This record gives sequence, C-alpha cells and structure tokens, in this order.
Amino acid sequence: MNRRSFGLVGLLAAASLALAACGGSSDTAAGGDTSLSGIQDAGEIIFATEGTYKPFSFHEGGAGDLTGYDVEVAKAVAGKLGVEAKFEETQFDSIFAGLEAGRFDAIANQITVNPTRQEKYELSTPYTVSQGVIVTLDGNNDISSFAELKGKTTAQSLTSNWYTLATESGAQVEAVEGWAQGVSLLKDGRVDAIVNDKLTFLDYEVTNPDSGLKIAATTEESSDSALVFSKGATALKEAVDTALAELSSDGTLAGLSEKYFGQDVSK
Repeated sequence: MNRRSFGLVGLLAAASLALAACGGSSDTAAGGDTSLSGIQDAGEIIFATEGTYKPFSFHEGGAGDLTGYDVEVAKAVAGKLGVEAKFEETQFDSIFAGLEAGRFDAIANQITVNPTRQEKYELSTPYTVSQGVIVTLDGNNDISSFAELKGKTTAQSLTSNWYTLATESGAQVEAVEGWAQGVSLLKDGRVDAIVNDKLTFLDYEVTNPDSGLKIAATTEESSDSALVFSKGATALKEAVDTALAELSSDGTLAGLSEKYFGQDVSK
C-alpha cells in the first residue's frame, strides 16, 4: 500500500508545522509519508498488528472481528487524534520492515521497549507495564522468591527469556511448548513452578478464576510496551503521547486493563 501526501489540517497539524519551523524534528519518516498532518487529512491511522496474539490482538472465535487490548488501545488513541483506526495484519517477522517501508503508520503489538528500538524508531509512552513472575499452586509456600527456585523444577519453553531467568535462579527446567502445557504439569504436581510474564498469568486468571494458582514472586525489573513509529515521525509520536496521557487520566487505559487482565497494567 503506497503512502499518501496531504496538506495541513487541524490544530495538531498546525502545531507540528510550528515545531518544524522552530527547528524541531521532521514529521515525515524515512519509510514514507507518516506525517501527523497527512494522517489527520486522510482521517485514518493504519496500525500493524499480528491478529493472532491473544489477548492483545486476535479474532474472537478465530473468525470474528479483530479485537484485543492493543487493538482497543489503538482505537482509543485514534479517537483522541480525531481519526479512525485501521489495521493491517502481518506476521511479526515482517512487522518492522513493513513500518520502515511505509506500509502503515504505526505498530500496535506489545512491542517491548529496549535501547536498540529506541535508537531505530520513535516509541510512544508505554501503555503496558509488566514483570516476570513465579507461578505456583495456591497451597505451595516453599517458594516466595527467585532465590528459592534453587533445586526446584519449573516448566519453561527452552527458547524463552523465562528459561534463562529460571536456570539463572538455580531451577531445573522441564521443557514445554508453552504456557498451557506448563500449567498442566504444575497442576499434575510434575513441576514446582512456572516462570513467565505476569500478563500471561493475569489473562489466564480472567478465564480461569478458580485456577488454584498464585503469583509467588515478582521480578523487580519491569518490561514496558509502546506503540512504534518510523524514525522521524516526531510530531505523530508526540500527539500519540498526549493522547495516551489523556486516556490514562480519564481512566480509559485502566478500564481496558481491567477488561482483559483483571487489574490495571497500563502503569
């Protein structure tokens, strides 16, 4: 899809022109015209997302409308900008290349903030904050810290960051393909714990409120997720930051968090 070129419209567009006139960063990204003014003139902002990443971006029942936490956040942001959110579903392996080629204006797909991405792209204010957790059975009081994983057995995918954290904490790892298999082993008493992302556990608890599982310990470090824009789309990024701040203040982000995770994960 070729990017478009449009004139200035609206107050936010005028603000971006003023920033450029004062020597601010250009509002046009290297991959194409993703200017704030162009987006507002077109009346839409195109987000890339996987569409297969529940509960963030997925089709209910496999064939319903696209929905999820990230999708609803993106729609709310678009509303604050005065435009419609549209989505282009793409595989994660090609999502950054598509942004750089100008196929879409932004990525809404739980992209973790890290120094490499901060250098290469424009990243919004984080809209999701999570930690690593140890999950055990409710009745297990033997583990209350990562240090107490030493000598215990955990269920992990061998290719995940959580495998590294578990082994560095001294755990013996039982290899699994994913969360569901790990939960099965934990409930069967074949492992002592699972190390995973807090959001994964919270999502599971929403649909399994009587799971018999608990969070036994949480990492001190947090992982932040942000919306992503091409390098140089500074005015668009700043307008989205303003929108996210308003959505935080008016309770929208907290409400969406509660809907999908049972608690506020937006900050």
